[in-house]
This record gives sequence, C-alpha cells and structure tokens, in this order.
Amino acid sequence: MDIFRSLKQYSHEEVIFAYDPDAGLKAIIAIHNTSLGPALGGTRMLPYKSEADALKDVLKLSRGMTYKASLAGLNLGGGKAVIIGDPEKDKNEILFRAFGRVVEGLHGRYITAEDSGTSLSDMEWVRSETRYVTGILETHGGSGDPSPVTAHGVYFGLKACAEEAFGRNSLKDIKVAIQGAGNVGMALAGILHTAGARLIVSDSNEGRVREAVERFGAEAVSPEAVYSAEADIFAPCALGAVINDETIERFRFKVIAGAANNQLADETRHGRMLMDKGILYAPDYAINAGGLINVENEIEGYNREHALRQAEGIYKVIKDIIGLSRAKNIPTNAASDHIAEKRIEDVNRLRRRFKTTPPLMFQTGRMFNLGG
Repeated sequence: MDIFRSLKQYSHEEVIFAYDPDAGLKAIIAIHNTSLGPALGGTRMLPYKSEADALKDVLKLSRGMTYKASLAGLNLGGGKAVIIGDPEKDKNEILFRAFGRVVEGLHGRYITAEDSGTSLSDMEWVRSETRYVTGILETHGGSGDPSPVTAHGVYFGLKACAEEAFGRNSLKDIKVAIQGAGNVGMALAGILHTAGARLIVSDSNEGRVREAVERFGAEAVSPEAVYSAEADIFAPCALGAVINDETIERFRFKVIAGAANNQLADETRHGRMLMDKGILYAPDYAINAGGLINVENEIEGYNREHALRQAEGIYKVIKDIIGLSRAKNIPTNAASDHIAEKRIEDVNRLRRRFKTTPPLMFQTGRMFNLGG
C-alpha cells in the first residue's frame, strides 16, 4: 500500500504507527484535521486481515470524525485509532496501558474513547497512562455507555428523513429494518418501538435477535435477507460498506439512515447511485454524531440531559443536508461534505485574519491542554 498517497487522498495531518512486542501492541492512530480543536475519536480493535486494511479503515474513520465534529458544531477535530488484534482473545491490561502511553505522548492532539471491539473497562486501563481519554465509567466522572445518546440522535435524524420521504416526521407505523442489534441498534429499536414503528431486525448473534423479537415484537430476518427486506427505512447499525454494487440492486427502501460508519463502499459512486434510484441517504457521520456529542460533553463536565438535547440537533443537520442536496442536485453525502468543509474553511479564515490558534479546552477536575 502506498502510504503517503493514501494520506494525500484524505489530507491527513499525521499518522502514528505504534508497536510494542512485549505488550502485544500493534496500533495505528490517524489525526486527520485539528483546525477546530483536538482530534477526538474512538479506538477500534479488530483482527484485520492485513495492516493495509487497518490503515485504510483508520484513515477513512478519522476523516469521518472531522466532518462529524464540524457538522455537529463541536470544537473538535477528527482522529481515530485501531489496534490490530482479536478483542475476544488478545485484550489485557498491559496492551491497553501501552496504548495509553502512546496517546499520552501526543500531548493532547488526539483524545481517545471506546469503539468497536473496545469497552469502558478497556478505557480505564488506557486512563491509567494518559489524561487524554473519554468514555470512561460514570463512577470516575465519565459518561458511561454512549449508545443511548447515539441512538437518540439517530432517531431524530430518522424523523428528518421521514418528513422528507413520507411527508411527516412521525415514525408511527413506518417499517424500519435495523441491521445490527448491538448496543446502539438495540437502543434504537427500543426508541422506535416506543414511537410506534414496526421493526425488522437482523444480526449474526441470534440471541440479540431473539431479545429484539421478545422485547419489541420485531420480525427477525437473516443477515443476508435484510438487504431485500420489505421496509420503508433501512438502518445499518453494524458493518461498514453495506451500501455497494450488489446490495443497491436489492434495496427497496425509501430511506437509508443508521448508526454504522463508512456505509458507502465507494463514497462518490454509491452516493450518486442511491440518489438516482430515489433513495434518501442520511450520511452516516452526520446522523450518528450523538456518540461524539456525548463524549464532548464529558470533556466539559458531563450532563446526560444536555447531551441528549444537543443530539436532537441532528434533526436540523439532516434537514440542512437534504435542502442543499435538493438545491444543488447533488447526493446527500456530497452536500454533507460541503457543509462540514465550509465550517472548517470559515474558522481557518478567521484564524488567519486574527492570527489566532485553537483555544485550550478544560475538563472539570483536570486540565486538558488541547490546542490543535
């Protein structure tokens, strides 16, 4: 893989490769852009097939975090980390402490949090070695599990999509196919059930599917069948790249809006294909920003109610994206990129004019020197 060509493609500021054979650590941290503030993004742990796959994943994810923070109006930049390993077999205290030392060495340019394959308890090990970690246990002043806030934000994004596609922002009697019944998918299922939506649920974990069926009266379908499900809305809440050449041909949905990252296998081509097919797509990094909003609130002194109210602003974000998409006749993901990039450009222009730098950020009880 041509590393520097990849960095040029996504315009990254810095990529750090961390290797500690004694701790079993092989990690990559990607800092995409710190124009708005320090790069914040979770640490993903997966048994990648190759180091090239891990690098590609972290580059795309960190870029998405930049745009996510910008759209959400947060004073944060975009970053992400991946640890190459099997989260079911390779986790231990020494590995995460070693990773924490790498994060500490970046002096606040990157702040980490939990992500796929990592947990709150893993972040406690990281916290033993660095201040620059969020998503920690509530008993230690953190916010705990961010999934409820993420799902809350997705729900409000779905309401915006429903208003555009169905002429009403109520989801009562709307059929939603949820792919992935993990923490966010299950939380979203609960919210939608309360709102009167009819649910289809798919997951490779049969126990989670049974739970959704029992709790919410959901219809269960196989992981493969979900792409052809008879539903109004498809909500991907698990895997990336699920919108691709093969699946688009099978879609009969009016809306695609869910919490998974990197849903488009090819951002340019597949965004246009959805538009041409008349499917309204809520860009993933726009609609799933509730998790980032949650941990940003942790930095400033956590209040769950404030985080939930802030996540409700995703409704307006999605409405603005849809409006620009319609006005310029461009795919929604292109419209979303445009809005995010414009805010970054405007802030950079202001800073150049007054020759200022990103401000320090503080967390209750401890200071973060997080200038970008």
